[in-house]
Amino acid sequence: MSAAVRRIVTGHDEEGRSIVQEDGPPARVVALGGESGTVFHEIWSTSATPAPIDRASGEPAEPGIALLPPAGGTRIRILDIPPDDGTVAALPREAVRALFEAIGAGHALAEDPPHPLMHRTETVDYGIVLEGEIVLVLDDSETTVRAGDVVIQRGTSHAWANRSGNNARIAFILIDGRFEEGLGGQAKAAGEK
Repeated sequence: MSAAVRRIVTGHDEEGRSIVQEDGPPARVVALGGESGTVFHEIWSTSATPAPIDRASGEPAEPGIALLPPAGGTRIRILDIPPDDGTVAALPREAVRALFEAIGAGHALAEDPPHPLMHRTETVDYGIVLEGEIVLVLDDSETTVRAGDVVIQRGTSHAWANRSGNNARIAFILIDGRFEEGLGGQAKAAGEK
């Protein structure tokens, strides 16, 4: 099992000096798909660009876990992805859809995908592999990424498969985006621009 995730948030005191505002685990950690599922460590999000910087307001409040960043915003999370044990491949399509619906992204699922968790979001994502290795599954190919590798995910259909036998930990920075006309982008979830 991977080490605990530590989140250090800075802020400003009344005189405008830099301070540590928070130091500890992220406030929201959720295992999606049960005990053996992917663990989401929700680190921080912003709800606008440019992001407001104030004295000590903290992270914008959000209920639960959302796959996408807020409209016009960003999100950083760390995922612990356990080794594939055949469970994902055996999930009925309705169960996969329910998992994605739980994080507000049922609309993002690919139709007739090469991997059951294939999805596409209208975001630019920076994925930094922190530990282990994982396979990036695309429509026409697969690429193994290892600790230290960085993936720039530009709104393409993709899935992650851990075939290594060990936990994989990857940090994602998601940035709200907009598909170029004609790219066949999927609609964003209700309420997003």
